Amino acid sequence: MTGKNSKQKIDEVLLVLVLLLLLGGLVILYSTSAYNGRVKFHDPAYYFKKQLFSSLLGLLLMYLISETDYHKLFEMAPALYLASLGLSTAVLFFGSEYNGSKRWLNIGPLSFQPSEFAKVAVILFLSWVVEKTRRKTTSLFFMMSVFVSALPIVALVGSNNLSTAIIILGIAVFVIFISNPRYLPFLGIGTAGIGFIGIFLSLESYRLERIAIWKNPEAYEKGFQTIQGLYAIGSGGIFGRGLGSSMQKLGFVPEAQNDMIFSIICEELGLVGACFCILMFGLLIWRLMVIAVHAKDLCGALIAGGIMGHIALQVILNIAVVTNTIPNTGITLPFISYGGTSVVFLLGEMGLALSVSRQDTFS
Repeated sequence: MTGKNSKQKIDEVLLVLVLLLLLGGLVILYSTSAYNGRVKFHDPAYYFKKQLFSSLLGLLLMYLISETDYHKLFEMAPALYLASLGLSTAVLFFGSEYNGSKRWLNIGPLSFQPSEFAKVAVILFLSWVVEKTRRKTTSLFFMMSVFVSALPIVALVGSNNLSTAIIILGIAVFVIFISNPRYLPFLGIGTAGIGFIGIFLSLESYRLERIAIWKNPEAYEKGFQTIQGLYAIGSGGIFGRGLGSSMQKLGFVPEAQNDMIFSIICEELGLVGACFCILMFGLLIWRLMVIAVHAKDLCGALIAGGIMGHIALQVILNIAVVTNTIPNTGITLPFISYGGTSVVFLLGEMGLALSVSRQDTFS
């Protein structure tokens, strides 16, 4: 059966959407980062070249995973989860610090964020737990046990990266939701999740400070980034200033190529460009949902659904932060924000979704 399924076509719509987002992201990134690259590294293409290298590496990884039966990676889920725990623990002791956050591990000349690997590992591991556990998936005890199994990695990642910890919690809820036909128990899970986030917020004063900045950014020096991002959004108008014509990226929005890149999209491409960007992500999420619904088995549905949840959460939270709808949490915009580790593992996830699509019921 595996040999026959492996000859089936991948989901071409998903592949095209990913490539369009990746190529568009590279164009936007170059436009956004050229000034910072010139000032800091005397090379306007500095960030672009690094992102291009990571994108090519990610495309290779996506191809290799898409050609692999996802059941093989599914069976490796416990080992991958343990590896993510080990890497996240190593960050606490041996990690490199950047902008006040210790999130990177250096391996020779290369550095990467284990938290990005943790997202993929959690999707696979929780899918494995649901599939392998013999208890009824409708019981509250089962759902809470699955949720609790994700807490060790959430605690490790959340100690220095609250935004990623929130995303991992969200992924856990998505996977449990897909495996359970009932809705009422999710009120309890949601309450537990909010309580867990509340505990994390109260452990560090700087997290509480972010809430205060969110409420009144003009009263705090650290609210400068938020205010400048809102200026960028407002000055873009309907059609924008034009690609490459942003004023706010010229040092006004700090590190514009990272978390705040959506504000530059709004400034240069206007409301039309911002809506088109959101539409592309909406189509990507829709296609992942289609793959999950038509997956041939439960583990395929859980994997595709977990990936869908990850992308949806990250896009929604990033745009919410940029528009100051929620406090600043340092979440990147998938495929567009600068970040080599992020784009490599995102493309790896897309390869996993493409692998599931090879064996779905509508291929």
